[in-house]
Amino acid sequence: MKKTVRVLYFAMLREQRGLGEERIVTGAATAGELYEELRKSHPFTLPRDSLRVAINGDFQTWAAAVRDGDELVLMPPIAGG
Repeated sequence: MKKTVRVLYFAMLREQRGLGEERIVTGAATAGELYEELRKSHPFTLPRDSLRVAINGDFQTWAAAVRDGDELVLMPPIAGG
């Protein structure tokens, strides 16, 4: 079943996508499936295991279900000092 979700990108993902956020229509059942779907259509170079995902403000595993209307935040590791 297709659903519409809002995806927010930070740091390197934001640079690679050229956007800070977008709405996606997806058939992905989990956060992990959604990220792999995004990697096929966007120039993301980071593997899923190097990222964190939050759904509706709460950190989740990549196996977490994605539902219509969800907001996903994709966060790569951030270096700095």
